[in-house]
Amino acid sequence: MIGGKREEGSGKRDAGSRPRRRRYGRFILVFLILCVLGWIVWQIWAWRAGSGESYAPDDARAPEGTRIKVEVLNATKTRGLARRATVYLRDRGFDVVGSGNVTEQRTTSIVYDRSGHPEWARLVGRAMSAPVVERPDSSRYLDVTVLIGANWRPPSLPFHP
Repeated sequence: MIGGKREEGSGKRDAGSRPRRRRYGRFILVFLILCVLGWIVWQIWAWRAGSGESYAPDDARAPEGTRIKVEVLNATKTRGLARRATVYLRDRGFDVVGSGNVTEQRTTSIVYDRSGHPEWARLVGRAMSAPVVERPDSSRYLDVTVLIGANWRPPSLPFHP
């Protein structure tokens, strides 16, 4: 201070002005609160999606030591459905030996018993929530064929951050 006057830049504030630091701090605080709220909503949504009934009964699995050869065919226009069904059935212990698409379009899924083992076809049918039809075909080296229809919804994939 020289001669009773304050020099510029000495920290004098005009009435009503606020330091910029506090304003940025509030924006950051609001942003963090919104992030935390978003995370909480995401966790609740994920918990509710996973806490429902199991997609298929727990006993709809391949028996230990039994190799059930399955073919999965996508009979819809939805891309990647056969791949998702393949992963799903393999997770349940079935040996998916082939997958692909067919030109036939189906609204409902169906399971064909190819080898004359109706109990194996019923297990796959329970896992896929689809009816079983007996259609033996000894020229195919597999036990079950699954035609995925538009009604089949793949289970949600687990989220791994």
